Amino acid sequence: MPIFYDEKTPQPFNDPTVLYDLSDYPEDEDVRKGAAKTGHVYMDAMGFGMGSCCLQITFQAKNISEARTLYDQLCPLGPIMLALSAASPIFKGYLTDIDCRWNVISAAVDDRTEEERGLKPLSEDKYLIPKSRYDSVSTYISQDPGFRQEYNDVNIHQNPILKQKLLDGGMDEMLARHFAHLFIRDPLVVFSESVKNFNINENDNFENIQSTNWQHMRFKPPPSSEDTIGWRVEFRSMEVQLTDFENAAFSIFIVLLTRTILSYGLNFYIPISKVTENMETAHRRNAVLCEKFYFRKHVFPHRYSSRNGKGVLNPTHDQSASNTPKFPEPGPVEDEYCLMTISEIMNGQSSPNGFPGLISLIESYLNSVNVDVETRCELARYLDLIKKRSNGTWETAATWIRNFVRKHPKYEKDSKVNSEINYDLIKAAENLGNSDGKGTDLRKGLFEQRQL
Repeated sequence: MPIFYDEKTPQPFNDPTVLYDLSDYPEDEDVRKGAAKTGHVYMDAMGFGMGSCCLQITFQAKNISEARTLYDQLCPLGPIMLALSAASPIFKGYLTDIDCRWNVISAAVDDRTEEERGLKPLSEDKYLIPKSRYDSVSTYISQDPGFRQEYNDVNIHQNPILKQKLLDGGMDEMLARHFAHLFIRDPLVVFSESVKNFNINENDNFENIQSTNWQHMRFKPPPSSEDTIGWRVEFRSMEVQLTDFENAAFSIFIVLLTRTILSYGLNFYIPISKVTENMETAHRRNAVLCEKFYFRKHVFPHRYSSRNGKGVLNPTHDQSASNTPKFPEPGPVEDEYCLMTISEIMNGQSSPNGFPGLISLIESYLNSVNVDVETRCELARYLDLIKKRSNGTWETAATWIRNFVRKHPKYEKDSKVNSEINYDLIKAAENLGNSDGKGTDLRKGLFEQRQL
């Protein structure tokens, strides 16, 4: 990962922890062939990625159709929530120039061969695979009326034999495409008993591939035909926070957003290639305030008009209208989205016809359901965190960690986080977690407000 260049960081920076003369294993030659890049922190073990923490939420849908809808509509939100929850600026004892863990894990578990990565012509392998098995989603799967084929604008490789079997068995094209793409990967582990004693009512072999495709969304079928667990969707991009209250706020925000999406039939589709671009943007230092992200401009179906003055969506008065969402006749896909700041996405744009903001949409949904006053006040505190995190009133955990290091008396402005700084940082984080930030400089307003 790129080093964060501070005042006294050596330029060029060459990771001093790399043992260039080591020759115990064949892989040790990699560093002499350019694996350890100038200006980067070199991490050569899976633990650097899978040792990272995250905040993942799984929703159970009422049926497969609803699960597919949630999968697609939450997909464009993945990069936004990654940047908003950024909490990972330090790796291998150095301040890096990123704020998030995602790409570190992606590289740490990237098992593609040189042929699959396109570094050599295909000979032994079958597919050229553009992404690691831990990466952003590459295809939408829902049959929503708001979907357009142009949104699946990435040419993905698929397992043709598997896809044909799925189609022959009655699966539709979009879902078959999704699973056929997952199954271009090799299994990481194979259990002999699962192969020898194959049971059509069990899905161990399926999960062997499904659960090792770590995309930022996961579509999860029921565990088995006899299980009461239904169709689920997992939202996987967010970083774990330093306090329980923050983790609760992010979790509740996503839950409320799913209810709002389903209630209003919202459409967040943008081309999948733009979601991939957004994932890269989300990693940049302080992306929550300094970067813009592709996001859909108009998300309402026709049965709703614009917001009224109180932030409530107005249903149209056509009594004959169906409850099925109706969308305008499509124009160029490029006209459907634009670059927005995260504050605009969350809090809304100031222009009269601008995007109203996700928080406003959630509040409109809450106004339409029976929520008691006490619960509504508690939800308001959680939403207030999201609002103020997105507009910069309260900093991200990544910014707090970076500032803590740079202000530490033992920091030598050389990007290095020594053991003493590391110890003090861990103790400060522990204090935050145990006391929800009381008596600290981290987001004082948040914790003072909770005492009201």
